[in-house]
Amino acid sequence: MAKTAYVNDLKSLQGECTANYLRLSRLLGDMEAGDTREVALAGEHHRYGSLWLEVLECAPYTTICRVSQSGVLDGIIESPRMRVHLYHDARMAEVTDFQRQRHFHGRYRYPNARMHQPDEKLQLNRFLGEWLEHGLAHGLTADMPELP
Repeated sequence: MAKTAYVNDLKSLQGECTANYLRLSRLLGDMEAGDTREVALAGEHHRYGSLWLEVLECAPYTTICRVSQSGVLDGIIESPRMRVHLYHDARMAEVTDFQRQRHFHGRYRYPNARMHQPDEKLQLNRFLGEWLEHGLAHGLTADMPELP
């Protein structure tokens, strides 16, 4: 039986990018270019890492930020790090760089040299959404003791 080709799910990608824009807007608050914010991730009895937000560039219609994590596995494995573009006019946030890999296509043939999944772009944006949602649900910051 022949495998059917992956078809882009633009509605899901757009929905994820829109939700990520709202999540990032809550976490970034009024940060400006050059600002960094640590969101401490904690359980009931212990702290298990930090989500780091850094605003790299601000322009009237876009903001570029870096989202990364530090924690108990630092030095053992490379911590996740991504660059995200926020498009204020469209109210969307999109992952444009993950672990120093840039410019993701909407669809990949599989297998491929970099071992990207056919829906790699959608998966990266979903991962960002889960990451940010976790930060909103379990994170604390020095300058924002309770996230809105």
